[in-house]
Amino acid sequence: MKDRNITAIISARTGSSRLPNKVLLDISGKTALERMVERVKNAKTIDNIIIATSNKNRDDPIEKLCKEINIECIRGSEEDLLSRYQLVVEKVKPDIIGKMGADSILIDPLVIDKVASTFLTNKYDYVSNYGIPKTYPEGCTVDFFTSKTLTEAFLEAKKPSEREHINPFIWNNPERYTSFRVDYEKDLSNYRLSLDYKEDYIVIKCIFEALYPKNPCFTLENIISWLEKNPEIQKINSHFRPSEGIFKSFKQDKEAGF
Repeated sequence: MKDRNITAIISARTGSSRLPNKVLLDISGKTALERMVERVKNAKTIDNIIIATSNKNRDDPIEKLCKEINIECIRGSEEDLLSRYQLVVEKVKPDIIGKMGADSILIDPLVIDKVASTFLTNKYDYVSNYGIPKTYPEGCTVDFFTSKTLTEAFLEAKKPSEREHINPFIWNNPERYTSFRVDYEKDLSNYRLSLDYKEDYIVIKCIFEALYPKNPCFTLENIISWLEKNPEIQKINSHFRPSEGIFKSFKQDKEAGF
């Protein structure tokens, strides 16, 4: 039995350059963000869910949606995700943070619980199922760390990649933070389940339309099984490079002299 509060913080905004308003797109009658919240709620280890969006006017619809579905929304800097998360820490005071992006619409509650349980039952500072080599699909990853670690990153991080993605600060300080990567039993990195492009939207809609009516709590295993039987769907978005956003930030680090 856990004695520490775990808050899932889902970063969401409408200003995506690749697929504007993606979190508000319709997925089987509800917005993509609502679908993700539904799935995160099914994780047994998560005590609370916060949507962290920007203070830009264009993200007002996200706050409005959160009020409609009774999920707390906290707003801050659009580019400095680290400061946005720190606002959540200061207001909500969680013990542990489950970091998720709103492009992970298909996040599996069982995966969330597996990664969270690994964090809770060990003494690592950071546990994730994201890393190199990757075994989980793009769009099915989650990171866990304490609020203390987040605040240290907020106060000390300088690189653009550290401010925008948070994780790199921990990766860049292995002498301070112990990390562990949860791997899948086989390599699923060739599957793309993230919502970043129009093609991703087509794939995700197909998955929901096929699996949700029979089983609203469909798992990653169910998704992969269905895609294996429908390879023409998987091919629709298979040509995109994974984690393009973070690679862009690494480039900005170099341009800034880091």
